[in-house]
Amino acid sequence: MTLRSDLPDLDLPPTPLHRLALDAGEAGRVAVTADADGSTYTYEELRHRVGRVVAGLEQTGFGPGDVLALSAANSPDHVVAYLAALAAGGAVLHLNPLDLPDDHVRQVRAVGVRALVTDSDETALYCASDAQAGDVFTTGRPAGPWATLDELAERGGDPSPGVPADPGALASIMFSSGTSGHPKAVALTHGNLVAATLQTVHGIPLDPDESTLAVAPFHHAFGLVMVLCATLAQGATVVTMPRFDPARYLSAVQEHGVTRLYVVPTIVSLLARSPLVDEYDMSSVRRIVCGGAALEPGLARRCRERLGCGLAQGYGMTEAMMSVMQRDFGSATASVGLPSAGVSVRVVDPTTERELPDGAVGEVRILGPHVTAGYLGDPDATAAAFDADGYLRTGDLGRVDEHGTLTIGDRLKEVIKYKGQQVSPTELEQILLTHPQVLDAAVVGVPDEEASEVPKAYVVSADPLDAAEVLEFVNTRVAPYKKVRRFEQIDEIPKTPVGKIARQRLRAAG
Repeated sequence: MTLRSDLPDLDLPPTPLHRLALDAGEAGRVAVTADADGSTYTYEELRHRVGRVVAGLEQTGFGPGDVLALSAANSPDHVVAYLAALAAGGAVLHLNPLDLPDDHVRQVRAVGVRALVTDSDETALYCASDAQAGDVFTTGRPAGPWATLDELAERGGDPSPGVPADPGALASIMFSSGTSGHPKAVALTHGNLVAATLQTVHGIPLDPDESTLAVAPFHHAFGLVMVLCATLAQGATVVTMPRFDPARYLSAVQEHGVTRLYVVPTIVSLLARSPLVDEYDMSSVRRIVCGGAALEPGLARRCRERLGCGLAQGYGMTEAMMSVMQRDFGSATASVGLPSAGVSVRVVDPTTERELPDGAVGEVRILGPHVTAGYLGDPDATAAAFDADGYLRTGDLGRVDEHGTLTIGDRLKEVIKYKGQQVSPTELEQILLTHPQVLDAAVVGVPDEEASEVPKAYVVSADPLDAAEVLEFVNTRVAPYKKVRRFEQIDEIPKTPVGKIARQRLRAAG
């Protein structure tokens, strides 16, 4: 069967993304504020600042069809640079500030950019010299030979309204490994991003008096759409954080009276387990939304009970952002909920292409107005990403559960093959996380001559663990072929910037 949203289809306006984000808030209400240094823009100030940067960009010759590369930690001026590039008629290539300069150079060359905004002198130097990034601007303090964003705004003079943008115009470019593991440039239009923003608004709305804490990076779809754009589109306040630090994160919630948290499972674990939480007032938090990876239901329950707030999880990816979302913030299941407005989901046998019945595990496929049209400059990869009916092949395994909602399992390429049997690393990780001494865990398949692969657990704990005891804890709760065969206690589970387990790094470590 095809799983469809229980919400009405979206009535998508022709409004470009930057107008959706800029025009909703009352003039005097705070639009975005930085936890790091307190710099703040009200909605009126944000509109004025964006208009002046648009005027500055236009003086450099930046306009429709051009691309601005943006590499910076979350901050108010990151928001300004993004919205200004769109208002000037251009698109933004989102660079991960944690990547190496060589990675930035490679992506800038692949896309071709007219300008760069960055908070890194090193990125500015490499991209200016090695990738011919055009005009380079830095946020914050003056550095090197490059003008600052402040100077660009001053150069522009009076604010410019920018140019109209068609819903089909390119707005964001994000590199993603997709289903193949090879990074590709995901092309997202204004229409895609407006749809994803409104899906968030309709599915999990905010009141204008609310605030969100933006630690999920804006260079990722989760942070850009669900945290930034959806918050601004509802006239609420975004509190930016440049990086995650547990004490600073909890302090920011207390100081800013944050009402909505968008988190990854690592942060849910902190909120549910860490004694540090007791040192801060978290009573302002009304709801928590978790994404990026599967969340163990018991951990979600502990977090809800400790903070006294609702918690729900959702599912999406760079190519198909806000696809599925729980709207019951007290759900006790592992489900990620129902499709967002205007979205259809199928579970398909990836070998036969046959649609599977409820309860059967297969590849999740998605259709909706938020789904990318494809990969920039790569027609072969684009063609391979969609099936004959136009559904995106996500590469994720899932099933429609007994409640008629979607439950996500593992990536197709992450399933462990033990003697021909398929073993879910996520299932084993969720069991490990119920162990009273385990703070974090990851399971990967490692080579084995007899079994092809065996599950190996990497575990984080505050105390030394008895490997045999932990293995018994897991293995008495699973079928024999699913048993964890190897164990290693480590200081930290490697994660991607959005909190997904970096399994490739663990595999490489053996």
